[in-house]
Amino acid sequence: MAAENSAFAVFSGFRALGLYSNHLAHVLRFHKKHREFYVLTAVGQCFHTYNVKKLGIVAVSNALPEDISSLAADRMLVYAAYGKLISAFAKNKEVVHTYTGHQADVHLLLPFGDHLISVDKDNAVIIWDVESEDTYLQISYDKASFEVSALMHPSTYLNKILFGSSQGSLQLWNIKSNKLLFTFPGWASAVTVLQQTPAVDVVGVGLASGQIIIHNIRFDETLMKFQQDWGPVTALSFRTDRHPIMASGSPIGHIGLWDLEEKKLVSQMRDAHTTAIAGLTFLQNEPLLITNGADNAIRVWIFDVAGGDGRLLRHRTGHSAPPKKIQHNDQSGINILSAGQDGTLQSFSTVHERFNKSLGHGTLNKTRAKKKGVTHDTAKLPAITTFASGCLNDVDLCLISPNSGMLAIALDDFTVHILDMETRRAVRRFSGHRGQINDMTFSPDGRWLITASMDCAIRTWDLPSGSLVDCFLVDAAAVSLSMSPTGNFLASSHVDGLGIYLWSNNTLCSMVSLRPLPADYEPTVIMLPGTCPSKDADSSEMLEYISPAQLDEHLVTLSLLPDSRWKNLLHLDIIKDITNPPPKLPKAAPFFIPTIPGLVPQFALPTTPSEDQSKVVNFGVLVQKSTFYLQLENALDNNEEPVKLLRELGPSAIEIELRALSPDMGGEVRVMQSFLKMISSILQSKRDFDLAQAYLALFLKVRYEQSADVYLFTFPCNCTYHFYINLTQ
Repeated sequence: MAAENSAFAVFSGFRALGLYSNHLAHVLRFHKKHREFYVLTAVGQCFHTYNVKKLGIVAVSNALPEDISSLAADRMLVYAAYGKLISAFAKNKEVVHTYTGHQADVHLLLPFGDHLISVDKDNAVIIWDVESEDTYLQISYDKASFEVSALMHPSTYLNKILFGSSQGSLQLWNIKSNKLLFTFPGWASAVTVLQQTPAVDVVGVGLASGQIIIHNIRFDETLMKFQQDWGPVTALSFRTDRHPIMASGSPIGHIGLWDLEEKKLVSQMRDAHTTAIAGLTFLQNEPLLITNGADNAIRVWIFDVAGGDGRLLRHRTGHSAPPKKIQHNDQSGINILSAGQDGTLQSFSTVHERFNKSLGHGTLNKTRAKKKGVTHDTAKLPAITTFASGCLNDVDLCLISPNSGMLAIALDDFTVHILDMETRRAVRRFSGHRGQINDMTFSPDGRWLITASMDCAIRTWDLPSGSLVDCFLVDAAAVSLSMSPTGNFLASSHVDGLGIYLWSNNTLCSMVSLRPLPADYEPTVIMLPGTCPSKDADSSEMLEYISPAQLDEHLVTLSLLPDSRWKNLLHLDIIKDITNPPPKLPKAAPFFIPTIPGLVPQFALPTTPSEDQSKVVNFGVLVQKSTFYLQLENALDNNEEPVKLLRELGPSAIEIELRALSPDMGGEVRVMQSFLKMISSILQSKRDFDLAQAYLALFLKVRYEQSADVYLFTFPCNCTYHFYINLTQ
């Protein structure tokens, strides 16, 4: 019975709000054509693409079967590992390659030219050919002696890959010859990060002990060491805009800025994130730093102040802990207030992300919080459990309507009772949930009651009939529900989820049957909706829609050529008359009239041509045949080449080609018939409809001007289409 009502569901997934990042490091890409940077972040089973200049989302990938465990990208493709598989995405959207062969979950990826290097948790390293999806090379390590924890390609080192291990040692391999070139003993601590510095032969090594090593791998020489007191190094990046600055990330959200010339710590960016720094990257030749973390935030910092410290330029942040209570704020249903377990109250806009705002964290002493900062405030209030909101301009009256004065009460036996406030009697009782009921909401007209429980079901009850009209399951139980005042969307938040999910009300835009569901109805599991790009986001990086050549067999398709290429074909003579210079005045007659020499003087009168003398010069075989003419001669069933040639010609050239088809200009009748067959095939295919009409009209005009032959103008009816169909048969 599940499929019977699936097509008539009241609610369907629309989009998710407030999801930006997770614990995986972001990936930075530069689009050469658009001269713009893009940042990619993993969010569950898909990844998002943002432009750096506005942090506007421009693309969302198709969802994978499992959560993404590693993310990497090169100039053309984006690679995402999930479980034991790896998928390659084109245009940040669709999967074009899938690589299978690992026996354990993949956790490291590195694009390397035409190859992709992947490492799984069993310490197996596989090098793939990107296009063929075949295994190029496989390297197996002993996990007890060398467990791969990081890898990188040293700049200018051809076919070389540097591997770091949890044991602390490093190995340099030539993957083309499958040879170990050198082993670096390490620094007695696990390698967490390997990063190329702006200098050739020099790499930055981050260790689990908090040490940062700047090492020359060509001479195996340590150039400098730094010690980070905040725990293991989670990320490293170097400025490339002529400032010798290195940034390091920590597990507690702090960022350290180190001067490589002075060999000292120059600044600290404390509490850049509330969780560990997942990734940080300096933009090439720009004073901008991009960071992301597991606190569901992406931030862009700019270094334009004295002292070398960075200030927040732009950001996208959501809840760092699951929201517990959501509610629509105004009568328009545009803004949704959300209270999370992180203690913050945030407002999310259903229109555009730029209208999102954080209302902050509650505190008992605002003065102390301003001095110490919100993070170090000891008087912070605990997480918000519930709230109420309204508009200041509205007047709320406590009025119970006799038609909708209903009160819904959820009991611990998983039932819902509806009470009439006027009669104080129970009028409805709904049962069917198999777990604790977390939240309920009424529709704006009071006709529906939507309930959510720990059995992962969301049910819609029709109050007048007292029946269940819709039910579906989700992967995680909903903890809060809110129906928009306009009734177009249902918002929900879920267990262990950081986002707010919108469900569209299908009854507003389509015919939905609201018949009661049968008693044996088994609801289906519906995937939570994903994030959608904003309407005004820069979509240059998105997958461009490619329209089919023919939308429908009953429709005609235009050529999309400029109007100047075909619209004035019938008026070329008028255009020539307008553009030609005005005629010159005739010269005055000579004073002396020329005479014919002889004994008797005679005037030289102009000769009158004979009536039998033809004024038309027949070029015949002297005329050289054009490419278009030859294509028409050889065209049997395929007329694509002649049409392609005509599309590339200008109006004057098209007129010359059509005039050259006439026998008077060296052409033949069978070639003219071949031209009409070409027009017939175009119209029958219903493509380039405007060109076919223009070419046929010009052809008829030219033939009428040249000669009104009976065999060319005898047709049974006035319909042009029947004319050339009958003519060519």
